[in-house]
Amino acid sequence: MNTPINSSSTSFLRRQTKPKKIVLGIDPGLGRMGYAVLAGTLSQPKILTVGCLETSSKLVHGQRLVALSSGVQKILRQYKPTIIAIEKLYFSKNVKTALQVAEARGAIMLELTQGKCPIVELSPQAVKLAATGVGNADKLMVQKMLKLIFKLKQVPKPDDAADALAVALCGLSQIK
Repeated sequence: MNTPINSSSTSFLRRQTKPKKIVLGIDPGLGRMGYAVLAGTLSQPKILTVGCLETSSKLVHGQRLVALSSGVQKILRQYKPTIIAIEKLYFSKNVKTALQVAEARGAIMLELTQGKCPIVELSPQAVKLAATGVGNADKLMVQKMLKLIFKLKQVPKPDDAADALAVALCGLSQIK
């Protein structure tokens, strides 16, 4: 005898479907923080948004950090990522810039850790490898591959936005 599926069975079946994966990729910086949000799978990634949070150099340093924190809060509320990928620092010859980026990254990480979303920290080499297959690829090669992978007419600008897109793509590759 065939019995119809009751509503409790239907809701059980609905709960068994895999939740949508949403990755937030972040390229940290004080003056400009790149961000990108992807949905889908590594074989079929979809860009939900890509852009930059910018802080004015006219603001006091602490105000710039607060502005970044506030911007990250807005992105988290709007897109509700299921995983966050952030690029690790690499040390440049300019110590002042490296320290500013480190402080900005700290403010960003503080905001990110307030939620329960897993965070993966990725080296620049891992990001390049995920985007191009080559760990020491230059910026132009990464951008060309992003254009191909996402079927874009042009690479997101400024470079920080494109970098964040590569970070998000690498983050998507971390999902099992």
